[in-house]
Amino acid sequence: MLGDILLIQEKHKKAGEVIIERILKDKKEKYIVAISGESGSGKTELTHVIAKGLRKYGIFAKPLHTDNYYNTLPLERREWRNKQGIENVVGYNEYKWDEIQKSIDDFKNNRKSQMPCVDLVTEQVDQLITDFSEVDMLIVDGLYAIKADNIDLRIFIDLSYLETKEKHTKDSRGKEVMDEVRWATLAQEHKMVQSLKPLADLLITKDYKVVEVKK
Repeated sequence: MLGDILLIQEKHKKAGEVIIERILKDKKEKYIVAISGESGSGKTELTHVIAKGLRKYGIFAKPLHTDNYYNTLPLERREWRNKQGIENVVGYNEYKWDEIQKSIDDFKNNRKSQMPCVDLVTEQVDQLITDFSEVDMLIVDGLYAIKADNIDLRIFIDLSYLETKEKHTKDSRGKEVMDEVRWATLAQEHKMVQSLKPLADLLITKDYKVVEVKK
C-alpha cells in the first residue's frame, strides 16, 4: 500500500534468511509464496525482507498485498463494519477473492495486470499496472493470504493481536483509531486467521523462529 511505513527488525531479517533458503531449495518457474498472520504480526515487513533478499540471487519477487482488495473503501470500512455487526462481516468475505485470483492468474501467465493499490495518505484506491512477464515470483501477504489458490509455499505467523497489543496501542504508522470497535475487529480477525493455521507449510513462532510443518 502506498504510504505504508515498514518497521523492520532483526527478527524479520533472520526469519527472512531462513525462508529464502527454503525457497531456493524448491523454487520453480512462477513460484508463489503466501504469508498470513494477524494484524501487527509483521507480514508486510517479512514480505519486504524476502523480496529484497531474493534480488541477491537474481530473482525478482513482486509483493501482492491483499489489503488492497477489500470490498469496501478505506474511508467507509469502519462505519460499514459497525453497522453490519463486526462478528457478522469481518472475515474472508470482506475481500474480492475473484480479483485476487485474477492477479495470481495474470502472474502465472505472464500477463500485464491492473491491480488496486490503497494510498494510505488519501485513503483512495489507485490502479497500478504490473507487467508480470518481468516478475519471477509472487509474494501474497495478508490476513487470509494462505487461503488463496495456486500457492506453492504457505507461511503462517503465529502471533495474536493480544501478543502485539503494545504495537497496536503505540503504532507509529497510525493506521486506525484504537477503540472498542478496532479491538472487536481484531478479536474477530483472530478467530478467522487462526482457522487457517493448518494450511501452513512453514510456521513462524511467537519468538520468530521458522519451523517446518510436518504433514
